[in-house]
Order: sequence, then structure tokens, then C-alpha cells
Amino acid sequence: MSVPDYSTQQGGRPDLKNIEIMLNHSELFRAESRRLILEADKNEKLLRWIVMDIQFLKKELELKLEEVILETDALTALQSRGLKALEGIKEPLRVTVLCLEERMKRAPSERVEDDVERELLKEREVLGGVASLLERIVEQMTEQIRLNRSAKYHLEHDLKEKSEAQCIDNSCAIMTTHSITNLQLSTNKNSSLPSLAVTPKQWENIADINIAKAEQQKTNSQSMRALVESVLEQTAADMQKQLDATTKAFQMHIQEIKSAKSQMEDKLPKILSEITSQERLREDLQVAITENEHFLDLAKTRLALRLQRPGKEQCHDLVQAQLLADIQHLSAHINKLREEAAQSQDEQRALVYCQLKLQEDIDMKTSSLYIDEVICSQHREPIMIHMF
Repeated sequence: MSVPDYSTQQGGRPDLKNIEIMLNHSELFRAESRRLILEADKNEKLLRWIVMDIQFLKKELELKLEEVILETDALTALQSRGLKALEGIKEPLRVTVLCLEERMKRAPSERVEDDVERELLKEREVLGGVASLLERIVEQMTEQIRLNRSAKYHLEHDLKEKSEAQCIDNSCAIMTTHSITNLQLSTNKNSSLPSLAVTPKQWENIADINIAKAEQQKTNSQSMRALVESVLEQTAADMQKQLDATTKAFQMHIQEIKSAKSQMEDKLPKILSEITSQERLREDLQVAITENEHFLDLAKTRLALRLQRPGKEQCHDLVQAQLLADIQHLSAHINKLREEAAQSQDEQRALVYCQLKLQEDIDMKTSSLYIDEVICSQHREPIMIHMF
């Protein structure tokens, strides 16, 4: 501001009008000087404000970073549980397949699609389905963990840059005219803004975008954890339910085999006893046949002797008639006894066949019982479905 020339006029005596103008000018000069002083203070205030903005954004970034880290740790722990659950399915599935293979070793007549077979096939399907589901879930958790870590990286990178900016602005805020001389500044450096400089709004948006992305990944991760927790609980319940159903089918089938085997074993002594009775009957029939053959020989001998009587004595008397009747009766009776003996032989053969078949069935039931009650039960006994 230029100072006007207020030289005295008329013998150097001051003019009141000029004095007033000079006072006004002095006041304006003081006001302008104060404004310039405040302008210098404003830069310092702006530096303090920007430092406070950086601190605020850093605090938000740090809070979000901590949330993302905690969420990633929780999801990683859940992924570990999922991997353990997936590993835990291998043994039950192996045992189920092994039981199916062992039951194929039964006799052909015993290899029927019974309740145990159906439940084992269903068990294999359930366990295999759960394994496939858990594999997909573990893969999805792996991808979500990667996204969480990506969000964490951007937050950390933003925090690092803001820490550096805060450090620089703090240095600027505390800088004085005396400290400038201590700085080794090169006058050859270009002091113009770089071409990649961002506007204040863009600068704020960078942190907001990183925070929003991190929040979205945290929300996605929380939703996934809730889903996985539910899946782990439901699949464990489904597997346990199916294992119980298969075990119950085994128990019922074992009881059925034992009952059928017991009935067969009860019949076996009766068949053996009947075979013995048929043998004795046939022996008795043979004795009767022999005796009747003796009586027949005796009757035939008597008849032959009586036929040697003199001609006039060849009378068809009662004795002659009785001898003829006895011969005829004994011959018919012997034939009947022989038929009975043959029939007894046939009955005995049928009983022996029945005995062999029954013994074979008992052996097959014993083998099936051993497979189901001993082999399969021993394999299945250690199986447990854990709530990982």
C-alpha cells in the first residue's frame, strides 16, 4: 500500500482534511498487515487440520484393519475345522465300502438286497455327498480368506502412506523460520505438484473405498462363517442319523439271522432222529420180510409134499385150500413189505438231502452272521461322527 504525500501547505500548517485522510490510511494499513499475519497463521491451522484428518482416517483404517484381521483369523480357524471334518469322513466312508465288500463274500443265496444293504448304500451316498460339499466349502473359504487378506493389504498400504504423510505434515506444522536453515534443500529440484496428485475429495475417497471394500469382505466372511457353521452342524447330524440307521439295520438283521439259524438248528436233530427211525423201520421191515419168506417157504414145502400123496389121496381138502391161501397171502404181504422198505429208503434219502441242505443253510447263516456281527461290527464300532 503506497503512502500518499501529505506535505504541509500554506506555511507548513497541517490541513485537517489531510490529517483525517492520513489517519484512515493508517488504519487500513494496519488492517491489511493484520490480515497478512492471520494469513500466515491460517497455513499453520490448515496443517494442523490436515494432520487431524489424517489421524481420524488412520483411526478408521486401524479399526477396520483390526476387524478384518479378527474376521480372517476366525474364518481360518473355521477352515481348519472344515478340513478336520473332511478328514474325519474318510474313515467312516472307508468302513462303509469295506462292509459292502465283505458282505459280497456271503454265499450267493445270501447276497440279497436286504435292509442292511440298502442302508449301507445310502450311508455311502450320504458320506460321499458330505465330503463333496465340504470340499467345495473349504475351497470357498480359501477364496474368501484370500479376499480378506487382499482387503487387509490395501488397508495396511493406505495406513503406511498416511503415516508417512502425517509424519511429513507434522514436520511442516512444527517447522519455524529458524529450522529452515537446518534443512538441506536442493534448489534444483522441481517443486511443482506431481502429475499423479489427487484432489482432497479423491484423497478422502481412497480411504473410504478401502474401508468399504474391507467392510464388504468382512460381511461376506461373516455370512460364510454362519453358513459353514450351519453346514457342519447339519452334515454331522445327517451322518450320525444315517450311521444310527445302518447300525439298527445291522442289529435287526443279525437277530433275524440268529432266529433263522436257531430254528434250523432245532430242526436238525429232529431230522437226524427221523433218519435213524427210518433206518430202524427198514431193518424191522427187512426182518419181517425174512420171516414171511420163511413162512412162505414152509407153506410151499408143505404144498409140494402133499402133492406127492397117492392119486386117490389128492384131495383138495381144507388143508390144501389153506396152504394155497397162505402162499398167496404171504406172497402179497412180502411184496407189500418190500414196497414199504423201498418207500422207507426213499424217505431216508429225502431226509438225508434235507439234512445236508439244512446243514448247508446253517453254515451259510453262520458265515453271514460272522460277517455282519463280527467283521462288520468290529469295523464299525470305532466310528464316531465328531462336531468339528
